[in-house]
Amino acid sequence: MLEHVPAWLGSALRNVRAGHANLIIADTGIAVPEARLDLGSPAFGDRGRLPDRFTADGGGVSPPLIWDTPPTGTKMLALVVEDPDAPAPHPLIHAILWGIDPTERSLAEGALAGTDAGSASIGRNSYLASGWLPPDPPTGHGEHDYVFQLYALGEAPDLGAHPGRGAVIDALRAIPVLAVGVLVGTYSRDMAPSASGRRRPSADSAEVG
Repeated sequence: MLEHVPAWLGSALRNVRAGHANLIIADTGIAVPEARLDLGSPAFGDRGRLPDRFTADGGGVSPPLIWDTPPTGTKMLALVVEDPDAPAPHPLIHAILWGIDPTERSLAEGALAGTDAGSASIGRNSYLASGWLPPDPPTGHGEHDYVFQLYALGEAPDLGAHPGRGAVIDALRAIPVLAVGVLVGTYSRDMAPSASGRRRPSADSAEVG
């Protein structure tokens, strides 16, 4: 994956990014309300660095999430995780979970490992696989944001077994969005000087609890 992109190429593409304006939550066809969900994680803070175990440099498991009570009338919850800093035309999808029961208040670590999420549907990531796509930014490309978006929805349409980004956008444009929660984790593979004076990847040991 992107860990194999040469460091010189990652640095050259440092300013090539999909852009936060292209996140699903920024889509002009989606009526984003003022109401907010308090979305967080016991593993990292908002704007904090993702621990290695959730990335391609570690075990690559999906992180745990917690949230508060959605508004009255919520029929389902939907989770989308995007990387707007990817050197691509659109943000990369790292996870989609559609049809979360509105009584749920958390998602366990590793819950997006496969294709079974109970009554919810695990969607396709940008590599066309179901489940969590571990963060894997190119070395030297700088810090990437991983934007976790949790939507409380007033209707519960069935998008099939493994919905993709386009199907989710179409659905969110057509049904009432009652509240949204946003949590941002960051990750990077920056370059650091070695003893020889050459540039090498920095150690990814920092974690935010």
